[in-house]
Amino acid sequence: MHTSRRTLLAATAGAAAALAAGTPASAGTATAVHDDKRLRALIARMTLEEKVGQLFVMRVYGHSATEPDQADADANLAEIGVRTAAELIAKYRVGGIIYFGWAHNTREPHQIAELSNGIQRAALAQPRGLPVLISTDQEHGIVARVGAPATLFPGAMALGAGGSRTDARTAGRIGGAELRAMGVRQDYAPVADVNVNPANPVIGVRSFGSDPEAVAGLVAAQVKGYQGAGVAATSKHFPGHGDTETDSHYGFPVIEHTEAQWEELDAPPFRAAIAAGIDSIMTAHIMVPALDPSGDPATLSRPILTGILRERLGYDGVVVTDSLGMEGVRTKYGDDRVPVLALKAGVDQLLNPPKLDVAWNAVLAAVRGGELTEARLDESILRVLRLKAKLGLLKDPYVTGRGVDRTVGIPSHLKAADRIAERTTTLLVNSGGLLPLSRRTHRKVLVVGADPASPSGTTGPPTTVLGAALTELGFTATVLSTGTAPSAATIAKAVAAAQDVDAVLVGTYNVTAASAQRALVEQLLATGRPVVALAVRNPYDVAHLPGVKAYLAAYSWTDVELRAAVRVLAGRAAPRGRLPVPVQRADDPTRVLYPVGHGLTY
Repeated sequence: MHTSRRTLLAATAGAAAALAAGTPASAGTATAVHDDKRLRALIARMTLEEKVGQLFVMRVYGHSATEPDQADADANLAEIGVRTAAELIAKYRVGGIIYFGWAHNTREPHQIAELSNGIQRAALAQPRGLPVLISTDQEHGIVARVGAPATLFPGAMALGAGGSRTDARTAGRIGGAELRAMGVRQDYAPVADVNVNPANPVIGVRSFGSDPEAVAGLVAAQVKGYQGAGVAATSKHFPGHGDTETDSHYGFPVIEHTEAQWEELDAPPFRAAIAAGIDSIMTAHIMVPALDPSGDPATLSRPILTGILRERLGYDGVVVTDSLGMEGVRTKYGDDRVPVLALKAGVDQLLNPPKLDVAWNAVLAAVRGGELTEARLDESILRVLRLKAKLGLLKDPYVTGRGVDRTVGIPSHLKAADRIAERTTTLLVNSGGLLPLSRRTHRKVLVVGADPASPSGTTGPPTTVLGAALTELGFTATVLSTGTAPSAATIAKAVAAAQDVDAVLVGTYNVTAASAQRALVEQLLATGRPVVALAVRNPYDVAHLPGVKAYLAAYSWTDVELRAAVRVLAGRAAPRGRLPVPVQRADDPTRVLYPVGHGLTY
């Protein structure tokens, strides 16, 4: 083990140093050519099986690389055919591993760091061992795999409401530094999709907004933030997932934009990411007939990934698929064909196939049978090794407990998140100057509303978090969770509770014309008590609740955004956010109720 690792480090130290300093391997300089020679020498020593493994980024259950809980070991056996992360690496020589909360990889920062170290020890123990590129989806907002005590920032649409590229870059820099301290070197963020469709079920508040140029500026800022902290950023989902009413996890979306519309609406954030030096770009499992009429998803489309992304946009970094377990990429082809077609299209990393043995053997067979060449694999492996070298993995892939303590969730980071969140809260309606609430006239507050499943890092359901935040500011809060679809009995209970308070705070979640949340709000309004509504996800809810006198948008139900909204509601901070998407009228979606840029203050 030690001889192998010393040989590896000696062979790649120059490449790692040059690339960490920002020298692109494709720059054409003598140093870059020399570095590529060293990396190609590493590739030349690999077996075909090792090369195939380097292309895969795989999930694995467990909090430990070698000693997972029994249930996690059983899940690994059932899904992957191995018991542990170490066995996964030994059998398949995977080049990457992705962390998920539901896979029990991310219990707390020190455990995450030790899991990362265990994975790297297992990888370097192999003959010709190479460090693993560990990744996760840490977008913040509603998608965060690593929770508290790590620092959680407002999500993309909230940052879009804040409109500050400096704040976006700061969030990326701090978030990236904390990930790196835990051994995670690739973050599947920021989302570069432009959310031009309010009915989008999968992107929504994960997007910075609906204006392509504004989104482009914030994407570039986050790329620089993450990568300045030594973590590879990943813009997603190319060529653009913003205008769909289908979730590609469960269906196969079709984007009907013309090529001119794609250039105007979808391309700018990806162009900005490339100009900012983005390390990796994730594909979308969507069909865009104007870009490729074959009917293939973009993940499997050579015209899109090679013709547009590589050749037209000039991108030569790592291209990673979205999860290969999603329905959008499995509708047309079987699980044995998808990874082969993705590589033929121009992909470098194959993310999370449903059955690794099927995918791994399919790629191996495609090379042995001549459908794929070994040289084609080498192109992708070289891009992945360039990235590993740039991130310092080839020099030292390990992290320390001291590094975790000095970086993750420290007070200055938490304060930065709170400050940024306050600048995102958006006040849409304030009839009669209802807000801010006063402790003299509105001391007793009833908190009701939706309590969707909590993202990582929340301390409890939204109503609980809101009630605690109000209590900390001197109000007397009563909490009653009414859910996303309150029954008549639940509504009646809320109405009865409202009789004994001075004001009501309602958290709304994706309200529609048929939503029972509308009946809840209407009956609370009928009590005559002041009612304040807070959208804890999409800001579009306000269009369905015309009688509300005060309406705020938080863009997520994470603690940092809810606490900031309460400080605004109580007058401890002024609302500064501005809508980054238009809100259409509920009775006539062709007309705008509140335009981009709308936002009140006091």
